[in-house]
Amino acid sequence: MAQRQPLYVVLMGVVLAAAVLLRIFDPTPVARLRLAIFDSLLTSAPRPVDETFPVRILDIDEASLAEFGQWPWPRTRLADIITRLNEAGARTITVDLILAEPDRWNASNIAKELARVPGLEPLGEKAASLPSNDDVLAAAISKAPVVLGFAGERDVSRQLVEPRAPFAIAGDDPMLFVPSFAGGVGSLPVLSEAATGIGAVNWIPESDQVVRRVPLLITAGGKLYPSLSLETIRIAQGAGTTILVRSSGASGILSFGEQTGIDSIRAGEVILPTDAQGELWLKFAPPDPRRSISARDLLAGRVDKSEIEGRFIFIGTSATGLMDLRTTPLVPALAGVEIHAQALEQMLIGDHLVRPSWATGAELVFLVVAGLLSALLIACSQSVARYIATSGAVAAAILTLAAIAGVIGLSWFAYRDGLLIDPVYPSLALLAVYLVGSLTNYVRSEADRARIRSAFGYYVSPTVVEELARTPDRLKLGGDLRDVTLLFADVRGFSRLSEGMTAEELVSFINTLFTPLADEILAHRGTIDKFMGDAVMAFWNAPLTDPDHARQACRTALAMQAAIVAMNARRGENTEPIRIGIGLNTGSCVVGNVGSPQRFDYSVLGDVVNTASRIEETTKTYGTPIIIGEQTAAAAADFAIVEITTTTLRGKNRGEKLFAVIGDETAARHPRWEDLKRHVLEFAQAMATKDMPAARRHIVAARACGVIEADVVLHAAEQRLPA
Repeated sequence: MAQRQPLYVVLMGVVLAAAVLLRIFDPTPVARLRLAIFDSLLTSAPRPVDETFPVRILDIDEASLAEFGQWPWPRTRLADIITRLNEAGARTITVDLILAEPDRWNASNIAKELARVPGLEPLGEKAASLPSNDDVLAAAISKAPVVLGFAGERDVSRQLVEPRAPFAIAGDDPMLFVPSFAGGVGSLPVLSEAATGIGAVNWIPESDQVVRRVPLLITAGGKLYPSLSLETIRIAQGAGTTILVRSSGASGILSFGEQTGIDSIRAGEVILPTDAQGELWLKFAPPDPRRSISARDLLAGRVDKSEIEGRFIFIGTSATGLMDLRTTPLVPALAGVEIHAQALEQMLIGDHLVRPSWATGAELVFLVVAGLLSALLIACSQSVARYIATSGAVAAAILTLAAIAGVIGLSWFAYRDGLLIDPVYPSLALLAVYLVGSLTNYVRSEADRARIRSAFGYYVSPTVVEELARTPDRLKLGGDLRDVTLLFADVRGFSRLSEGMTAEELVSFINTLFTPLADEILAHRGTIDKFMGDAVMAFWNAPLTDPDHARQACRTALAMQAAIVAMNARRGENTEPIRIGIGLNTGSCVVGNVGSPQRFDYSVLGDVVNTASRIEETTKTYGTPIIIGEQTAAAAADFAIVEITTTTLRGKNRGEKLFAVIGDETAARHPRWEDLKRHVLEFAQAMATKDMPAARRHIVAARACGVIEADVVLHAAEQRLPA
């Protein structure tokens, strides 16, 4: 042990150094994992719904579109909505709609159309004298505390209206840190100039496109603008309210001379903690339909004044067709307007989430300290094990899991206090330390597995060997009861094929024959039970579970027939063609190690096995190369399968329905599958009665159906006919 300590110390140092560097560089996969942890915290304890609903959404929902027609509506209808909200006493009205183009319903546009229709010129002249809908909406906006939105764009430089919000800055210039855009797209100037406030609707997506934060400030065209929700809360406290931005370098903010970013933003009496980029972490509340008012109900006069008076109203849409749906940690599709509304509600309540500037440094320190302590405990685990009566590996696992649980618990309690502390990196580091510390036990276990592979590799399949290596306790007699699909394949006319061969030639022939067949079984997740002279037995769904075992077995049978056809083509026309019959059956069997403690095989036992063998024998009678039982046919119902007869198998007392497999799912979808199905059935009946002329007619007719996927099986069936 003393000789291993230097290597152990080096490995621990490398692991901890790698963990620190990983945290500093923060690659995308690890960042996503951290965000997923934050999402799980929010999902487990979201912000409670404020049932007073200080923020309400005037929703242009599906019902409203059904009532008033598709979007965009005439601006006069929006003017009516704003007027009604204002008259009902809304504290602010925030429009999460960008009205960048003139209204297509403007009277001037209608006048032009009417002027083109003979006889309607007077109506056109009258329409031309009416005010534009945009002017009507602007007039309604000017009479209410309205905030309009715009979207910052990185490649748009059109002129935006001046920001309404006055700013005061303490510390570094916030424009160094906030998201920056070349320009933006806003509503028409006539509308924007009439608004009390202007705010940005942007959100900066995470790499997984989930909304977790919203920027409270952005720059567009070199000017600083507040977000839609921040501008709304500013207007609510008076249009002249100043927004104070505190950044690194301001009094009371520790930055050690570095430009570390924004610390907080204040609008009147509301103080908002932010990250370094001026973004607000959103602590979502569950969506609540009571938060929304349908535009249809408002316009129909069905909304009580108390639902609006004194409240912050957002106008937006939840209609799916208007494409304003976003993914959040709580729900996969949330209306964009509700994200702004929830951000404002969070500002009013003051229930925030904060990722403090010191969090990363604290996590790194904790990672190193906890990692070193964990490494020390693992090094002493054998001593600890004596006191807890268990192995050193188990003792180390208990200690490591306890440390990880402590990190997760710390993160949870910090979240309850509004702090986002990352438990991912410390947990990964502790786990890595445990894995490296357990390397010796792993090597020892691998040596044990190697001995098992050496002892049993000559007797059972590689799949079984690997399972035994993973679970050595399986080395016992007995087994499990489970559904399996059995396959028996037998070479037809083997005595004639092998006639005149020497012993060496016969072995070579058998190996050449069974190698491609075994390859197909293994390629389709089957287990080869045994080779029996000129036959092979295999099964599916053991030892590895395969819910699709019956279809896998059918697919294997088709592939084996294709392999035989390819082999005959390589042998040439002057040689006796090789033909095989395949029988499949599905049912419940005992699967396990069968034999004595000194010598046993992994095999299957049960009546299903005998039935599968008897089904294979019927391929001689009915001339079709692949015949399956009723349960197999039911499990592979989408394959090209034909019921050919009900018969009593050798050694059985009750009748068995038998089915011929002609092709896979593609063959079953062929337009002439029903014709092919009929000819194959009649071919099997003719073979059973030894009516060879009829059998030949039906197999020729079946091939004429043109189902290419069935050619291999039809060819194999055709080979069974006498020359």
